[in-house]
Amino acid sequence: MGVVALLQLNPTVGDIEFNASRIEYAASIAEKYGATLAISSELAICGYPPRDLLLGEDFVDSCILAVEKLNTPIPLLIGSPLKAKSERNLPYNGVIHVNLDGEIKEVYHKQLLPTYDVFDEGRYFEAGNSVCVIGQHNSSPRIGVTICEDAWQHTGHAPHDYDIDPIRQLSLVSEDISYSVNLSASPYHTEKENTRVEVVRSASKTLGHPYLLCNQVGGNDDLIFDGASIVAWPDGTMIQAPAWKEAVLIVDLENPVESFFIDLDDSSINTKPTKVEVISSKQSTIVQNSGKDILEAVTIGIRDYCRKSSIKTVVLGVSGGIDSAVTAAVACRALGPDAVHGISMPMKYSSEHSKRDARDLMERLDSNFHHIELSDLQVASEKHLQDIIPKNDEDANLVYLENIQARLRGLTVMAYANAYGAMALATGNKSELAIGYCTLYGDMCGGYAPIGDLYKTEVYELAELINIEAEKIGKVAPIPESTLTKPPSAELRPEQTDQDSLPPYNSLDNILEDWIERGVKNSEYDEKMVEWVLSTMKSNEHKRWQMPPAPRVSIRSFGQGWRQPLAAKK
Repeated sequence: MGVVALLQLNPTVGDIEFNASRIEYAASIAEKYGATLAISSELAICGYPPRDLLLGEDFVDSCILAVEKLNTPIPLLIGSPLKAKSERNLPYNGVIHVNLDGEIKEVYHKQLLPTYDVFDEGRYFEAGNSVCVIGQHNSSPRIGVTICEDAWQHTGHAPHDYDIDPIRQLSLVSEDISYSVNLSASPYHTEKENTRVEVVRSASKTLGHPYLLCNQVGGNDDLIFDGASIVAWPDGTMIQAPAWKEAVLIVDLENPVESFFIDLDDSSINTKPTKVEVISSKQSTIVQNSGKDILEAVTIGIRDYCRKSSIKTVVLGVSGGIDSAVTAAVACRALGPDAVHGISMPMKYSSEHSKRDARDLMERLDSNFHHIELSDLQVASEKHLQDIIPKNDEDANLVYLENIQARLRGLTVMAYANAYGAMALATGNKSELAIGYCTLYGDMCGGYAPIGDLYKTEVYELAELINIEAEKIGKVAPIPESTLTKPPSAELRPEQTDQDSLPPYNSLDNILEDWIERGVKNSEYDEKMVEWVLSTMKSNEHKRWQMPPAPRVSIRSFGQGWRQPLAAKK
C-alpha cells in the first residue's frame, strides 16, 4: 500500500495564494520522507469555512486555477470548491486529484452537507450523489475518497439523519480498495476528539482497510480546529498527528509503528521526524487534558484572529479581577507580551487591592501597563445627567450609575485602540454573557472575546493552569494569588460582590451548562433559582447578538451556532 502523507495545515480563509504555497511546501516535505501521495484537509485551497466568499463571481474559478498551478513533487488529493453543475448554481465541496504531470481531475463531491450548529453548508453547496474510488481495477492502490461529514452518519454521531451513508456505500465496493481517506475540517470542542476517534475506527472496521482522516488546524473567526489527524486500521490500531500545530503525518500503511510526523511549526530548517505513538485497539479512548486543550484553543483563537486580520497589538482593561487577568495572560501567550497593553481604570469604588493586582499582573507578564484615574470623569458624568435623571427620582433604575462606569472604561479602551491601531479585547465570560451581567458599549466593547465561551468556574481553572504552566518552566506565576482567592466583584458600588446579584457561580454554571449545551433544566437546585436563571438568560438575548466573536470550545457556544429570536414568546 505504500507511504501516504496527511498535510495538516492552517489555511487562511480566502488567501488562496498563501494556502497554495503552504500545500506545495508541505508536499515537498512529504516527498522528501518517502510519501507517494499527499492528502489535504477539506477545502484546503481556500480555507474552511469560506462562507459567503463562495458567492463571489470568480471565487471558485480562482480556487481551481490555483490548484492547476500547483507545483507538487508527488500526486495530491486536495480539497477545493468545484464548479456548479446544477440548476441551483451552487458549487460542490469537492476533491481534486493532481497528478505528477500536472493533470487535474475532479474526483469527488461531498454527499452529506451539515446544516446544524455552526454549519450551514446547505446554503453554499450542492450535494454530491455518488461514491468515489480512484485508481483502476486490479491496479495498486485503489483509494476511496470521502469528505468530513460523510463519515459521521455511519456511527450515528451526525445530528441530522441523512438518507445515505457514504461509508456503507464504500463498503459495498471496498473489496479491492487499498485504503480510504477523509478530507476534514472538523472544529474543536471539548468532547470532539474521542468522538472523532470512534468515527475513524468505525469506518476502518466497516471498510476492512485503513481509513485516514486529515484535519485542518488553526483558528478561523470563532471556529477552532485542533488538527490531531487520525489513521485507523480495521483491528482498531490507530495513530494520530499532534494537536494544535501544523504537521505532515507520514503514514506507513503496512507498518504503523514506522509512521512519524514532521512539525512544521518548528522553525528549524533540518526538522527531525518525530515518531508517533501506536494506539492499541484495546485503548477505546484517547487520554485528554481538557484544560490544556482549552488553553491551546483560546490561545490559537486569538493568535490566528490577529494574524489573519493583520492585527499587531491588542488592548484591554485590567481590573485586578480574574476575567481580565486570564484574558491578558492568554493574549500574552498568543501574541507575546510586547503586543499586549493593559489599562487600569479605577473609579471611586475601586479597591486598593484591585489596583495592586492589576499592576502586579502586567508586571508579572512583563507586558505594557497603563494607569488612568477615571473618578473625576465618573462624577462629571453623573452630574451631567442630573438634568434628565435627578438623583432623587425614585422611579429611576440606579443601575445606570453602574453602567456609566463600564461605559467610561469602554470609551477609554476604545480610544486607545483607535489611537494606536490596536484591537480591543472584551473580557467577558460565558456565564456573564448568558445572564446579561455585562454592559453594552462598556465591558462588552472589543473585537474579540478570548474567554467568551468559558463559564466563570472554567476561567478559574484556566487561571490555575496558566500559573502551573509558567512555574514549570521557571517563570513567575502571572496571575496573582489574591486575584484567584478574592470574591469576584464588578466594583461598581460600595462593597459589591457578584453574589449580591447572582447565585454562586458553581450553581449558576451547572444550571447554564445543562440548559445551553444539553437543553435540560437542572433538577438539583431550587426551582425558583433555576427559573430565575433561565428567564434572566432569555431576557438578555439582545446582548448576545451584539457580543464580539469568541473562540468556540464548548459543545454549544453563543454566536453562529446559537440562533435564538429576540422578540419572541415561548
